[in-house]
Amino acid sequence: MIKVASVVGARPQIVKAAAFSRAVRGKFANKIKEFIIHSGQHYDHKLSQVFFEEMGIPEPDYNLQAGSASHAVQTANMLTRFEKVFSEISPDAVIVYGDTNSTIAAALAAAKEHIPVVHIEAGLRSFNKSMPEEINRITTDHCSTMLFTPTIGGMENLINEGFNPNNKAPYTIDNPGVFHCGDIMLDNSLYFASIASKHSKIIETYDLQENMFVLATIHRDYNTDNPERLKGLLYALAKIADTHKVVLPLHPRTEKYINLLDINVREDFFNHPGIVITPPLSFFDMIALEKSCKMIMTDSGVVQKEAYFFQKPVVILRTETEWTDIVKAGCGIITGSDPNKINEAFEYFLNKESLTFPPVFGDGSAAEFICETIIRHIR
Repeated sequence: MIKVASVVGARPQIVKAAAFSRAVRGKFANKIKEFIIHSGQHYDHKLSQVFFEEMGIPEPDYNLQAGSASHAVQTANMLTRFEKVFSEISPDAVIVYGDTNSTIAAALAAAKEHIPVVHIEAGLRSFNKSMPEEINRITTDHCSTMLFTPTIGGMENLINEGFNPNNKAPYTIDNPGVFHCGDIMLDNSLYFASIASKHSKIIETYDLQENMFVLATIHRDYNTDNPERLKGLLYALAKIADTHKVVLPLHPRTEKYINLLDINVREDFFNHPGIVITPPLSFFDMIALEKSCKMIMTDSGVVQKEAYFFQKPVVILRTETEWTDIVKAGCGIITGSDPNKINEAFEYFLNKESLTFPPVFGDGSAAEFICETIIRHIR
């Protein structure tokens, strides 16, 4: 029996871990023993615990309760706590997802203890190292023994950085295995789409009409912590809301910084009749909104992908994206926080008669491929 420690800490990781855990508990129950470690990076119920409940993920075996802090303090706190837990568990491998501080802290702790790191969602690059997530992605990849990339573009990035896709087992941190597996998030979107429709009442609660509203999310510090960028985003959403209802699940970080803006800016935004503010939403509610909306505007990498999975155009509220395949397919436009660019992208997609969504993220069987590969090559 192979022992693996799955590390989660933020909503995207919990969602990805659901697909892996479902495969482990099903087809691979007699071959893989999973320990779930929650870093505590997201400690708000709506941002963390509710996802475990809805998606049927077992309760974490450990919760490190790292909480919120600066990047350096949070990562340092996690690093020491992961080291202690790994010493107790003695896992054969540590599974990390994506690009958060939980990811890099766990990868560093494991690599320094000579525990193989398995990075799910490897190879993604925004090519903007001012983003903490970009540093986390790159460093985690170079700490990993096995790298599972969701796209051909991710594989190309790894090859450009010196990774050899032709490496042969046994794999080590100096001889890593690199695999193109498809996107584990697609596994979940396909699995939970019909379930979400039955369980979510979000459409009825806010009296929303199919294909008649825009779904927006804003949470990255690049946008929230800069008053001018944040005001630009609010202005753009308000202008769109003059003609199309805009639904904004309000992240605690975003709410905090909106409340620091000029009172007139706040009131104009919050009192706009076309803007629907909701609290942070569960996975099922988000899926229901993504399936029913006309268009999505987001600075979230996960929501960009979910938009693609449900064949919705996405306006990317950043200056770059690690999900370049979405832009290459013509289904996403990068605007940053510039209100003019945002509204131009909105009008473009509004008037675009048809879009094509090639299957660049695989076929929804990534978790099984990852489990099979781990069983074959770990120990």
